[in-house]
Amino acid sequence: MNWFESLILGLVQGLTEFLPISSSAHLRLTAAFAGWDDPGAAFTAITQIGTEAAVLIYFRKDIGRIVSAWFRSLTDRAMRSDHDAQMGWLVIVGSIPIGVLGLTLKDHIEGPFRDLRLTATTLIVMGLVLGFADRLASRVEQGAAAGAEQGGRHRAAREQKTLRDLSVKDGLVFGVCQAMALIPGVSRSGATISGGLLMSYTRESAARYSFLLAIPAVLASGLFELKEAAEGGHVAWAPTAFATVVAFLVGYAVIAWFMRFITTRSFMPFVIYRVLLGVLIFALVGMGVLSPHAGESAG
Repeated sequence: MNWFESLILGLVQGLTEFLPISSSAHLRLTAAFAGWDDPGAAFTAITQIGTEAAVLIYFRKDIGRIVSAWFRSLTDRAMRSDHDAQMGWLVIVGSIPIGVLGLTLKDHIEGPFRDLRLTATTLIVMGLVLGFADRLASRVEQGAAAGAEQGGRHRAAREQKTLRDLSVKDGLVFGVCQAMALIPGVSRSGATISGGLLMSYTRESAARYSFLLAIPAVLASGLFELKEAAEGGHVAWAPTAFATVVAFLVGYAVIAWFMRFITTRSFMPFVIYRVLLGVLIFALVGMGVLSPHAGESAG
């Protein structure tokens, strides 16, 4: 990997990590379309440390409260009913599925899961799921607004939840949704936000928990891949580090924009983009323009 490739891939990682369009798929596709070697799962995991650093800084106040309350709850029984302390436990609980499946399916993640036909399928299918969840959320929001205007006489069929309503069961559901993102094309934020909307959480709550939930999973994955890469010597360290820094800078700007975007806008533009991209990939592979295993010879 040269410096130009690392710059482009770092930009792609930063631009797509927090949007519900799958950063791993776009890294894979960028390399395939450009005729470069597949950057590989290790490169993806390491550069995600950069975007996750952006999450740590953007949500630093929330994270500081949660971590402090969680540690105090270990020795102070009264603190265990504190919302921030409970959030700490719920992030841990929600991280279990991806931890278990990530280790179990490691060989598949670095091999068969990177087939472009599978990527195209997940882009389309999860795009449709996101579209359905978005429509459902819109109806709930409209019902809640109508009920409020009429003094609550006509309540919405499903009331919206916030993070204060988050339970262990819901946390595990979020966690299973996040684990689906081990397959390129699913999208970590897309899957977890879709799950949250289907459980009637507000858009902002679903996105916030999605980003918090990603912290332990992404950092653990990145550090594990760093260790593996150090032992195996199969990573171009300087370009990868450069891409990680680029991903951090771009990712911070994207997360700030995205958190404002979701408070007033629909996810439908992302749904349409995902479906069209998936169809395009199938068409290119079907016509022989693009190999489903393009660039898989290197990691």
